[in-house]
Amino acid sequence: MACIVCNSPKQTGLAGWHAFCQTCGYESAALPGAINAEHAAAQLNEDAREAGLKALRQENFRDIVQTALRFVRPGARRLLDVGSAHGWFLEAARGHFDVLGIEPDATVGGRAAARGLPVRSGFFPDVLQDGEVFDVIVFNDVIEHIPDIGAALGACQQRLSDGGLLVLNLPSSKGFFYGLAKVFAKAGWRGPFERLWQKGLPSPHVHYFGPDNLQRLVARHGFECVHTDELPSLRSKGLLERIRCAGDMSGPALYLQYAAVLCTIPLLHAFPSDIIVSVFRKPSQRPAG
Repeated sequence: MACIVCNSPKQTGLAGWHAFCQTCGYESAALPGAINAEHAAAQLNEDAREAGLKALRQENFRDIVQTALRFVRPGARRLLDVGSAHGWFLEAARGHFDVLGIEPDATVGGRAAARGLPVRSGFFPDVLQDGEVFDVIVFNDVIEHIPDIGAALGACQQRLSDGGLLVLNLPSSKGFFYGLAKVFAKAGWRGPFERLWQKGLPSPHVHYFGPDNLQRLVARHGFECVHTDELPSLRSKGLLERIRCAGDMSGPALYLQYAAVLCTIPLLHAFPSDIIVSVFRKPSQRPAG
C-alpha cells in the first residue's frame, strides 16, 4: 500500500502487521481495534492504567494548555478534546477555555462525565451537532489510533473556526525508547516493540510519525505548522504505577526495573523524547475581491 504522507510504496517492517516508508519514515500497523468490546475490556486493568499514566499526563497537559494559549487568537474560547479519556485535559483547560470532550470508550468517558465534566460518548465527528465549530481542537495520544487519519484531519478543517488551532500530542518515531525497542525487535525480542504499538489492547496504534512527516501530512490537509516541541515521556512521579500496569511483574523484578528506569530519567535530556506536540493553524479565509 502507498504511504499516506508521500505516496511512496510501503515496505514490510519488523512484523507481519508492521510496515514503513523508506522515503519519509512513516510507519503503520495493521492492528485491529476493539473499543467497547467486552472481551477487550477484560484485558485491560483501567484502574491500574489510570494510576500509571495520571501524573505524567497531567503535567504534560498543563504544558500543552500553556502552549495553546500562546498561539490562540484573542477572544477564542471554544475547545474540543477528541478522545478525552479520563478528562484530565478538560480539567487542565477549563479555566482558560469553554471545553467539550468526546470519548468513544463508554466506560472511561462515563467516569469522566460522572465527575461533572462535559463529555459526549461516541466518535469524532459523528457526535457533533450541525454547525458546531471550535477555536481549538486537541488530540492527546489519539490521532495515532485513528485508521482514517485523512478523514479526521478533513473533519478538523470543517469544525475549526478561521485561524483556529489543531493541537496534536502523540508518540514520536524518533524517540529514544521507540528506537531502542526497534533494536530489540531486530534482535528477536519483540515485547517492547509490541507494547509501544499497544498490540493486543482495545485501541492499538496504527500510525507512528516523526515531526517532519507529521507536518508534511497535516499540511496536505490545509494547515500550517506554527509550533512543534517535545514533552517528557517519563517523570518520576507515578513511574512505579506505570511500570506495574505495563507488564506482568511483581516483587524484586518490578522494583529492579523501577530503579533502573528512575536512574535513566536525568540522562534522557540528551536524547530525542518519545512524545511530540505540534500546533497547526487553519488559515483565515480572505474575503473575495
